[in-house]
Amino acid sequence: MYRAKAEGRHTVRHFSPEMDQALQARRVLALDLERALRMEEFELFYQPIVNIVTEEVIGFEALLRWWHPEQGLILPSEFISLAEEKGFILVLGEWVLRRACRDAAEWPTPLTVSVNLSALQLRSAKLVRTIVHALSESGLAVGRLMLEITESVLLQKDTASTANLAQLKNLGVAIAMDDFGTGYSSLSTLHRFSFDKIKIDRSFVHDLPEGSSAIAIVRSVTSLAKSLGIGVTAEGVETRAQLQLLRAEGCHEAQGYLFGPPRPANELAEILAHRKQWDVAAA
Repeated sequence: MYRAKAEGRHTVRHFSPEMDQALQARRVLALDLERALRMEEFELFYQPIVNIVTEEVIGFEALLRWWHPEQGLILPSEFISLAEEKGFILVLGEWVLRRACRDAAEWPTPLTVSVNLSALQLRSAKLVRTIVHALSESGLAVGRLMLEITESVLLQKDTASTANLAQLKNLGVAIAMDDFGTGYSSLSTLHRFSFDKIKIDRSFVHDLPEGSSAIAIVRSVTSLAKSLGIGVTAEGVETRAQLQLLRAEGCHEAQGYLFGPPRPANELAEILAHRKQWDVAAA
């Protein structure tokens, strides 16, 4: 039943042994995840975000990693949905916020840190209090924290999420819409809430410069953002050709493997010293 629901309603799926194996593996992973929270098996990696004109590092996005004692490194795509399903995401999300603020407080001003929020976090009555505490505890200036939310998080239009966003904006926390253009109501979402930044999804950047439709989308997004006074960050930038085209189209910031992969906090010293990640990556 759950497999049929996951693959689209009005669908029939017959039971198979593989389904039971997948279910058992998921159950074991859930137990491991609960243990990982107690044992603090998580770590934050940071990927640089650069000014697209100067290529100077202006901030980092915090990306969660799980060091499983038997399976090794596990990426968020494999466990975040499970954490949400089992109710672990609020505890895990609070840990991420506190650690990211603490790490960023050691970086030179005005480098920023971006942290992703899940739908459950955004609806939580503790969210604003958690963020205020993380900022106060770390000493990080409020203007150096950027929260990223996907468009799908706001589709339900619940009052708790809207109220939390309004309070965070009043505090001076910047808000970015992640994966822009992949949802169903990007324009209406922008109309309902004043974002500080929109991030062009990597799927559009990947097709640059050959894909004419991708160029048209990037051009439309940057034009829209300019008229609204919103910054634009392109995700998934991997080549110089992509970077040059994005620069020509008026994109403000870029992020991707062209400037380096996500790294642990203790490996950022060289980047922080030079602030020119391209030089480091090219070397």
